[in-house]
Amino acid sequence: MQNQDTYDVVILGAGAAGLMCAAEAGKRGRRVLLLDKADKIGKKILISGGGRCNFTNLHVTPAAYLSQNPHFCKSALARYTPQDFLDLMRKHGLSWHEKTLGQLFCDQKAPAIVEMLWTECREADVQLRLNTDFDTISHEEGQFTLQTSQGKIQTQALVIATGGPSIPRMGASDVGLRVAKQFGLKNIPFSPALVPFTFDQPQLEGLLAGLAGVSTPIGVSCGEGYFRENMLFTHRGLSGPAMLQISSYWQQGKAVQIDLLPGQDALGWLQALQKQRPKAELKTVLAEVLPNRLAQRLCETLFPNRPLGQYGEKLLQSIAEQLQAWELTPAGTEGMRTAEVSLGGVDTRELSSKTMEARKVPGLYFIGETVDVTGWLGGYNFQWAWASGWCAGQVA
Repeated sequence: MQNQDTYDVVILGAGAAGLMCAAEAGKRGRRVLLLDKADKIGKKILISGGGRCNFTNLHVTPAAYLSQNPHFCKSALARYTPQDFLDLMRKHGLSWHEKTLGQLFCDQKAPAIVEMLWTECREADVQLRLNTDFDTISHEEGQFTLQTSQGKIQTQALVIATGGPSIPRMGASDVGLRVAKQFGLKNIPFSPALVPFTFDQPQLEGLLAGLAGVSTPIGVSCGEGYFRENMLFTHRGLSGPAMLQISSYWQQGKAVQIDLLPGQDALGWLQALQKQRPKAELKTVLAEVLPNRLAQRLCETLFPNRPLGQYGEKLLQSIAEQLQAWELTPAGTEGMRTAEVSLGGVDTRELSSKTMEARKVPGLYFIGETVDVTGWLGGYNFQWAWASGWCAGQVA
C-alpha cells in the first residue's frame, strides 16, 4: 500500500539551494520533506572545484550575474551574503582559503560542506527521501499533491530546487522548467554556460594545430563580457577559466576577441624592441612573453616572421593589433555535457525577488539554478544557491 504524507514544505532537489532552504524552513518549526531522485545529497557540491568546493567568492556583486532582469538577484544577495555563509562554516568548525580573484575553497573539502548543510537540516528535523522521483503535481485549494515513486505526498508549500540540465551524468535535467510550464509560468530555455569552445576541423588543423595543452594568461571579450584569466588550448578548441567565463556571453556565429598581452601596449613594446634588437626575429621575442609553441604557431600562420628591423610601421601596427585583438569564431561549445551551469530558467518576472515565490501560484517557489540567474565562474553560483534558498526558507 502506498503512503500518503502531509508536510508543511516539500523541497524537490537536495542540492545546494534545496539543502539551505530545507534547513531554514525547518528552523521555523515547519515540517519539511527534502526529496531527490539521486542516491545521495549534494552531488554537484561534491564534484565542485575538483572536490575542493569553491563555495563562494569575496567579490560577489549583482554585476557578476547574468539574467534577463539583472536587478532580480540584488535582494537575495544583499540579505544572505558570503559573510553569512562563512559564519555558518565557523559554527561548524570549518576553515577556508582564498585562491585567485576572491575564490574561497573549503580546507576540509566538499564532503564537509555537504555534511554541514545536512547537520543543519537534521537539527531542524528535516525529513529526507532519496531515490524518489515524482510523476505528477496537482494543486487544489491551496494544497499541492505529488504522486511519487514512494507514494502520494501533500504539502502547503512546494519548493523547486532541481537545478538546470548541465552535467546530465549527475542526473541533471530541465524538470524545473517543466513544472513552471505546468503552472503557466514563463521561462527562458536553458543553454550551456561556463563551457569550453569547440572549433571546426580547418581551424583545428590550421591556426590551432599542435597547441593542445598550451596555457597562457589573456584578456577576452565578447558582447558585454570581459575577463582576464588563463586560456587553455585543447584538442577540440579552447577552454580554461577565461574561455569558460566568456562562453556565458557568447552566441552562435559570434567571434571572441583575445588579447594575448593583457595590460601591455603591444605596439609600444614592439617598437622599443625594434630599436633595441633589430636583428631579433619576431618569433624569438614573442616566445619571451608567450608560450613557445604559441609564438611559433602565430608566426607560421598569422604573422610573417622576420627580423624586427625589417618590419615597416604599418605591418608592425597590424601585428600589434592582432596580438591584442585576435578574433576567433568558435563553431560551438561542448554543450550541457561539460557545462558547469546553465543560462536561462524560470523567468524572474514570474517570481518575487524577496521570497522566490511564484506571483501567480501562492505556495510555489523556485530557487537556485532553476531560476534565470547565472553567475560567473568562481563560487558565484553557489552564493546564489545559498542566498535564494535562504530567502525561500524564511517564508515557505
